[in-house]
Amino acid sequence: MKNYFITSESVTEGHPDKICDQISDAILDNLLVQDPYSRVAVECLVTTGSVHIAGEVTTKGFLDVQTIARRTLKEIGYTDPKFGIDADDAGIWASIHSQSSDISMGVSESNNKEQGAGDQGMMYGYACNETPELMPMPIILAHKLTKKLAEVRKNNSIKHLGPDGKSQVTIEYVDDRPKRIDAIVIAQQHKDEISEDEIKLEIYEKVVKPICGKMMDLEEKNKFFPSNSINTKYPQVFMDENTKVHINSTGRFVIGGPEGDTGVTGRKIIVDSYGGIGRHGGGGFSGKDPSKVDRSGAYMARYIAKNIVAAELAEKCEVQLSYAIGVSQPTSVNVNCFGTNKISEEDIMKLIFRIFDMRPKAIIEHLDLRRPIYKKTSSYGHFGRNDEDFTWEKTDKAEVLRQQAGM
Repeated sequence: MKNYFITSESVTEGHPDKICDQISDAILDNLLVQDPYSRVAVECLVTTGSVHIAGEVTTKGFLDVQTIARRTLKEIGYTDPKFGIDADDAGIWASIHSQSSDISMGVSESNNKEQGAGDQGMMYGYACNETPELMPMPIILAHKLTKKLAEVRKNNSIKHLGPDGKSQVTIEYVDDRPKRIDAIVIAQQHKDEISEDEIKLEIYEKVVKPICGKMMDLEEKNKFFPSNSINTKYPQVFMDENTKVHINSTGRFVIGGPEGDTGVTGRKIIVDSYGGIGRHGGGGFSGKDPSKVDRSGAYMARYIAKNIVAAELAEKCEVQLSYAIGVSQPTSVNVNCFGTNKISEEDIMKLIFRIFDMRPKAIIEHLDLRRPIYKKTSSYGHFGRNDEDFTWEKTDKAEVLRQQAGM
């Protein structure tokens, strides 16, 4: 019997790095509303009381950085200087210029040239049959905990919380299947008005137990899990008497947000993807329009991997794509099913090339990526989300994969 532990973390929308991801993607969405063909590559940095935005933008639209940044801070909940930054009083600095003509020449489509990739690089997509979302269980639970932290803060069911927070979940696996929750770590910013003991008890009762407790009631389960999750096909993993729970384990988390840590766009790429299970090509997603294959290629790789697992051609699947700047066809495609495949990986590769068009323009069109959908991707993961705008989460190719595989 093989026994091992895997840990993944998530962060709330108020984490400094996530502030930056959301501002970058809010800028992207704003420009796509005005001009769906906007070329955007925007980075953000936040620190105590200030936001710094830089990047390259080519668009027919008008960019109002000040308004977008302040609105995003306010939506997150940064409306009190005690939390490290205040939406109304923060200093906003921007340095934006147009996309390099050398890059534009390689990416733009013309009468005699297909649209090429916006950069070189490799991207990974991953899927597994541990959860209804076809995602690894540790990252799914970590995201559910941070979403719950944000919910209890915003609806004031736990008072005196700040926007910054993190979760971490360790799952024990037996014979490659999730068996139990071994450890949970929560760090949640708060005001001085709430005591250490009170915040620990409140978070345990109102955040940890509803998500990870075995006695979760049906209403809570239906709220936080897709309707088909109460299904013996997927392992039901909960806390037990040996689960270790650490809540604000330093005892105090008052100084947080941009005052506690400087935030930067693209620094939570593992939180954004699969929680450390499966590989990552290294490129961030936020602030990048879909001509950047760092984003659209990763979405396509997830789409392919998820459909392969949904088709039950494999229990686990990792897809790697790679591109060269200005070139439309991928420079390589690879699939790894970790020995769980029901047909050969060579046959799966043939199906991938037959069914999926991996050229950048085709990806953008098939997944409908020129829409202003990106700000909501920038918190709680880009994958495993039950949202119709996350087109890369569809399993509409599963049936044709099964048919052509002869299953």
